[in-house]
Amino acid sequence: MNRNQNQNAGNNGTPWLDPEEAEAWRTLTRVVGRLGPALDAQLRRDAGISHFDYAALAALSEAPQRTLRMSELAFLADGSLSRLSQVVSRLEDKGWIKRTPDPADGRYTLALLTDSGFDQVVAAAPGHVREVRRLVIDPLTRAQLRQLAAIGARITAALTPDAP
Repeated sequence: MNRNQNQNAGNNGTPWLDPEEAEAWRTLTRVVGRLGPALDAQLRRDAGISHFDYAALAALSEAPQRTLRMSELAFLADGSLSRLSQVVSRLEDKGWIKRTPDPADGRYTLALLTDSGFDQVVAAAPGHVREVRRLVIDPLTRAQLRQLAAIGARITAALTPDAP
């Protein structure tokens, strides 16, 4: 059944996936299900940190003065504020991040990357980039990379329509 026939087939209005759509969906779910754990395993093995830890540390390393509001850091690291708070507590214990009230607005908390935390990101980055390149970048052509970026942006926009 094609998409138009399917939508009019008396199936309570459910727009069932056609074979091409279903294959694209299954492929995406396989990528989503496997990529995160693969990157997490590499970082845990080589740097002793999780992929989420790395995402938070890397976002801070790229921020002005290596400082971000916790809410912005949670968004950039793709995690909830409560998850980030737990991770930052652990990273504070290691001396990699410090928290301080935002002097511009005391209702917010800032996360600051310490020199030791920056050193950790610098040490972890080469192995992480090699793994990203091996798993995602190298198997694709430049045209496919541009398509992947565009596709990812559209899906992300649908997932987070109110994102900053």
